[in-house]
Amino acid sequence: MKWKKEWKPLVLIVVVFLTCFYLPVGIPRFDNAITEALQLVKWYAREHVLLCLIPAFFIAGAISVFISQASVMKYLGANAPKVLAYGVASVSGSVLAVCSCTVLPLFSGIWRMGAGLGPATAFLYSGPAINVLAIVLTARILGLELGIARAVGAISFSIIIGLLMHLIFRKEEQEKAIAQAALPEPEVARPLWKTAVYFASMVGILIFANWGKPESGAGLWHFLYSAKWVITAFFGLGFGILLTAWFQMLWWKTVIAAVPAIVLAVLFPHQPVLSFAAASIGLSVITSTSDGEMGEWFGVTWGFAKQILPLLLGGVLVAGALLGSKPGQEGLIPNAWVTWAVGGNSLTSNFLASIIGAFMYFATLTEVPILQGLIGSGMGKGPALALLLAGPALSLPSMLVIYSIMGFKKTFVYCSLVVIMSTIAGILFGALS
Repeated sequence: MKWKKEWKPLVLIVVVFLTCFYLPVGIPRFDNAITEALQLVKWYAREHVLLCLIPAFFIAGAISVFISQASVMKYLGANAPKVLAYGVASVSGSVLAVCSCTVLPLFSGIWRMGAGLGPATAFLYSGPAINVLAIVLTARILGLELGIARAVGAISFSIIIGLLMHLIFRKEEQEKAIAQAALPEPEVARPLWKTAVYFASMVGILIFANWGKPESGAGLWHFLYSAKWVITAFFGLGFGILLTAWFQMLWWKTVIAAVPAIVLAVLFPHQPVLSFAAASIGLSVITSTSDGEMGEWFGVTWGFAKQILPLLLGGVLVAGALLGSKPGQEGLIPNAWVTWAVGGNSLTSNFLASIIGAFMYFATLTEVPILQGLIGSGMGKGPALALLLAGPALSLPSMLVIYSIMGFKKTFVYCSLVVIMSTIAGILFGALS
């Protein structure tokens, strides 16, 4: 009897042992794949965790604490008017212009607060997919035709995928709508406009701290890039003032949190990330040592970080090992295989382009130079669009996190819809081009 309980651990031990015993260390492709995995996770930690994920975690925590459940349900809930719900979801997601991983804490926040499945998944897709700067860059580098097709596809996909998710799981959504209708109207601590201004300050920090360098050395985009840290600092100043004036944070705590960031900004003006890190640590300290809303805010934020960050970093490691850290660097899967798989405009090439895009990790705007290289190697226009529609919206790391939030069934259906619709769009675009 006892043996029946122990066979599973024994099998696991044997599998781990055999894996270690036959580990192909010394084979160049395997060794390079390990290096690429570590390179990608190092780059991800430097470029995305501090500037993207930490602000996103705080925003997600703030959604759960400072926005009433009634407000979320009014605009995004199962009982909300469909035009309003999907309009708010797609617009609010696109304004953020974040990557497939950064949008996850925000999605988790609105899902936890009672957003309907359809609007929540519309937001989940629109955040990384409807990126105005990326669409403009696509049109300039890959051609106006592909840029317009990407814009039309991404905007329509966010709404169609949301509606399909709602219809497929309509029984659960009906039950949620009934439960939400029975909830009492909660008390509101402050006017909605104050909460909106407060969130605008945090979103401003997130957007401008991650403002990418444009190709052109002139124009509005370049001006905003050159002034990105000054603009970020002004948003940070406004955020600190609002924290004290409207959210009862003790003024001396706000000052203590701000001083190290200001000192580092003065001493190391060419390393603004140091100041940003100091501000993040300061905010964490003063919220974690406070009672009431502030303490709850940090607790929820920390909960999101514990749930999401390990899965993201693990997924990035696997993605780097399989496909490499950047164009020209190979993982276990040779680049030549990828180029061969997505050549032409066949059903197979479009489907494989969607699958490859869904599992690869694309940081914001990096998909354009990657596509430029693949098109130069013979990739068809249809598969290029399929990858553009599936790639930024999904990745292996994001799939792991979505699974932890929504469960296997909903995650599988959502990812399948993205892949299938991207494939169809690619076939149609390839046929018309």
